[in-house]
Amino acid sequence: MYFVPLISPEPVSSSTNPGSTQAARVLSARRKSTAHSFVVTCDFEFTGNGSQQSILDLGPTIRRHARELSAGGSTGRQLSSISVNGSGSGTVEVEGTVSNNVETVREVRLRFNARHITSPVSIGLCEIRYHEGEFQRVNEIVARVNTLTFRRAPGPPKMEVTVASVKNKAAGDGLWQNLKASVKGLAVNLLIDPLTVEAIGHRAMLDFGGALSSGAATFTFPRATNLKSNSPTSTDVVF
Repeated sequence: MYFVPLISPEPVSSSTNPGSTQAARVLSARRKSTAHSFVVTCDFEFTGNGSQQSILDLGPTIRRHARELSAGGSTGRQLSSISVNGSGSGTVEVEGTVSNNVETVREVRLRFNARHITSPVSIGLCEIRYHEGEFQRVNEIVARVNTLTFRRAPGPPKMEVTVASVKNKAAGDGLWQNLKASVKGLAVNLLIDPLTVEAIGHRAMLDFGGALSSGAATFTFPRATNLKSNSPTSTDVVF
């Protein structure tokens, strides 16, 4: 999950719970190609027990919008965290084009619910408002993520998100709450706008897809300058 501080426009703290045995590994990769296009599917899995959480520092966002917030405005929906809890199964799906024997990656999808196994990845979203003399997080929700998509396109770099379920952060984990969250997730997929991400992280994910497509043995992510210094660092991926 090293890509999180790369795509985040704000500082990120990354942590794992004590005693965690959680790990990720690549299982296989398959490629299909024609004269004009290619598709690569790479299977991976999360194993072991534990969790990893990346928490975004929204302080800079608050400072940038302090005047609007003090006047009664809102930051709008902000990404506040990304977490991986326990084990799971996923795929990296890469699509691209071929022109004059040059391959160009057009889209990279991280799918976390492969083999019909519930995704272990969730994101936190919130708004910031000024209330009773202080800046507060409001409308906090937790969404279980099925896919994150990075697409080569004109304009500011974006990350598209599709979710399996959404519920209020304070909601319980009972059957009824989860059922309501799943139904709500279907509607939220129609409402979640693609999130603006840092260009260096967006480009790194497309380059990562290129490394998978070319059959490279390793891929090195660029240094994540937004990763806080007290967080563990790991930049190399071995296939």
